[in-house]
Amino acid sequence: MSILKPKKISTIIFVYWFLLLYIIAVLVFWFISLNKQNHQMADLLINELKLDDPFYQVKADKILDAERRKIAQYIGEGSTFLALILLGAVFVYRATRRQLRLSQQQQNFMMAVTHELKTPIAVTRLNLETLQKRKLEEAQQQKLIGNTLQEVSRLNSLCNNILLASQLDAGSYKISKNEVNLSEVAERSVAEFVQRFSQRKITAEIAEDVFVVGEELLLQMLVNNLIENATKYGGREGEIRVLLEAQRGKVILVVKDQGTGIADDEKEKVFEKFYRIGNEETRTAKGTGLGLYLCKRIADDHNAKIEVTDNKPKGAIFTVTFKT
Repeated sequence: MSILKPKKISTIIFVYWFLLLYIIAVLVFWFISLNKQNHQMADLLINELKLDDPFYQVKADKILDAERRKIAQYIGEGSTFLALILLGAVFVYRATRRQLRLSQQQQNFMMAVTHELKTPIAVTRLNLETLQKRKLEEAQQQKLIGNTLQEVSRLNSLCNNILLASQLDAGSYKISKNEVNLSEVAERSVAEFVQRFSQRKITAEIAEDVFVVGEELLLQMLVNNLIENATKYGGREGEIRVLLEAQRGKVILVVKDQGTGIADDEKEKVFEKFYRIGNEETRTAKGTGLGLYLCKRIADDHNAKIEVTDNKPKGAIFTVTFKT
């Protein structure tokens, strides 16, 4: 999809509003003209009446009554036409704005996903070439292999996110729901991220044997994406906490970070597809804008609610509440 430049967008918007105002002006012009013509016709018919006619007043009243009916007809038809024009204009304008916003988000996504794909591929290639060309000590080899596996895992997660988002949007993904031990799912995710980000402080308080009804693969992706998001925006020195508990017919999953937090006007937008805070040229955190979108879709498909709140004194708290 080609992306419109700001100047072209401004031109299109200007032409759109100009044409809309022109149509309204023409509608008003024709109303005034018809009303004037109607009034002239009524005066002409009244002037043709004979003053000594005993039914003069009755005929004059009929002519004036017909004039008023015509005016009411013009007003009714004109108002209906104007309302339809304005309704259509609002619909077209909103649809166009939505399409332009989606187009911009897709452009940002393509920029982000290109970077996200090239980075792990480049790192993996460099590590493999190093292993091939140099004789390294066992510890160095294991370090490079571990780093390569992390990049492959990151690449795999990205591909899974893109594939799942496409399948969910197309309605082709069939969810098979079973009883899933969410405690084990959360523990696996935490263990994986502790291994991947050994320099980060990641802690967990996970209650044992907490079950929910759903698909284990999607629930694993939900937890992974929430923790992944915390590692991206939680600050290098901030602690990441993962909490899971069951209480009063509900299962509550919480992921806390100590990053810069999310502004109130952004709290709902972060769950939109492709949406990322800032722009691709200035933001430093990696990502494609699909992680939290998938979290929202997965939560909805599992009869759960996801929300984000402020973590005092700084950071964000993502809470997923499952109904059991």
